[in-house]
Amino acid sequence: MEKPIKNTILNHSNTKEWNEECAVVGVYNAQNAASIAYYSLFSMQHRGQEATGIATSNGEKITTIKNNGLVTEVFCDDTLNRLKGFSAVGHNRYSTAGNDSISDVQPLFARYDLGEIAIVHNGNLTNARKIRNELIQEGAIFQSYMDTENLIHLIARAKQENLIDRIKEAVLRLKGAFCFVILSRKKMFVIRDRHGFRPLSLGEITNPDGSKGYIVASETCAFDLVGAKFVRDVEPGEMLMFSKNGVESHKIMPSNPHPCIFEYVYFARPDSRVFGRLVYEIRKNMGRELAKENPIEADLVIPVPDSGVAAALGYSQESGIPFELGIIRNHYVGRTFIEPTQQIR
Repeated sequence: MEKPIKNTILNHSNTKEWNEECAVVGVYNAQNAASIAYYSLFSMQHRGQEATGIATSNGEKITTIKNNGLVTEVFCDDTLNRLKGFSAVGHNRYSTAGNDSISDVQPLFARYDLGEIAIVHNGNLTNARKIRNELIQEGAIFQSYMDTENLIHLIARAKQENLIDRIKEAVLRLKGAFCFVILSRKKMFVIRDRHGFRPLSLGEITNPDGSKGYIVASETCAFDLVGAKFVRDVEPGEMLMFSKNGVESHKIMPSNPHPCIFEYVYFARPDSRVFGRLVYEIRKNMGRELAKENPIEADLVIPVPDSGVAAALGYSQESGIPFELGIIRNHYVGRTFIEPTQQIR
């Protein structure tokens, strides 16, 4: 049994939290895991701009740094140098509830009988309230209002001796959309829900010494920035376990794919491959199809930047109506759609 190691614990809050369209990243067996996680989160900043965090493991302890703000505001050379280790998990937060508490910033960290654990999550658990109430009645003490914390309690209370079996038991109690990346001191686990609502891809990293490392991320644009090679999407209902022996795939639940169309419409970056397709081409084809189904007489086709540019190009090319930029977006302002309150939006 691994004995607990000291780690940084941050504040708590009392506001409900959701993780509908966050960015998650996991890095394993990389000589500069924290830096890779940092650049991956930077490339996926569009998926969440309220808060960010990274947890790393050196095989003996897990260290976590997280705070409100953008990736470049929270992390610098000093903070990244404190994140030692060969593996890392990271998170950019998008929430639909107005909340700025540090306790609801991921990764979530906990100590339990098998040692230490850190979890990042993209998605919503539809039975989170039911499970939470059951756990509270059994004596569980929650430190945040995120549905993600349910998984930590379920893992800690599971009866199996091995972490992988505890994770399987815990995940099978969950319903809804989830991409989890779970970091222990020596291993990393990745789980995608049976419906594959949210995207999650696997890539390979070549370390400076020539050895192989691994990365998982919400979007493949993260791979491009860190020089990782795309391997495949994590399958719906699949769990990957990363250890010193490599990668193991476990099919822990039957798949029933229902990917979220809004990834193509808005959330994903156009240069990412999501659900096996290039987002830019999908959006362009949507514009072409719109021109076929709804032809109109007009002087110009003007996109609403940035996610509407490719669709407007497709509409223009199919209809023959000239494309022009009539709206110029301030790129130094975050994506206003995903601000937490309607007033700010």
